[in-house]
Amino acid sequence: MAVPQDRFYAKTHEWVSLDNGIATVGITDFAQSQLSDLTFVELPEVGTHLAAGDEAVVVESVKAAVDVYAPVAGEVIEINSELEDAPETINTDAFGAGWLFKLKMVDEADVDQMLDADSYEELCPVS
Repeated sequence: MAVPQDRFYAKTHEWVSLDNGIATVGITDFAQSQLSDLTFVELPEVGTHLAAGDEAVVVESVKAAVDVYAPVAGEVIEINSELEDAPETINTDAFGAGWLFKLKMVDEADVDQMLDADSYEELCPVS
């Protein structure tokens, strides 16, 4: 399973990539593989303010419905509306086209509490 080195990871299996104070958030390849075939994604509304740890997204699969948490604090500035019609994109490209939402971060230091790729792999061994 892929664990890109250029991301930060939460123990709850979300990833963050940073670009000038904007955090792009998604779920990891491990998370999507555990859920199996995704059938529905409920995204937050643009303008929503989230604290780190807040429930931000609901993803449903043939196996279960689970909450996805905001790994950092900020304001939702964009959602991946493509997922509304094609939630399976997360299964095929979790770290690319399957991103969930973007946040204007309150404090970039929030990522200091997250895991790097090597630490995430230790938490969740991949083959």
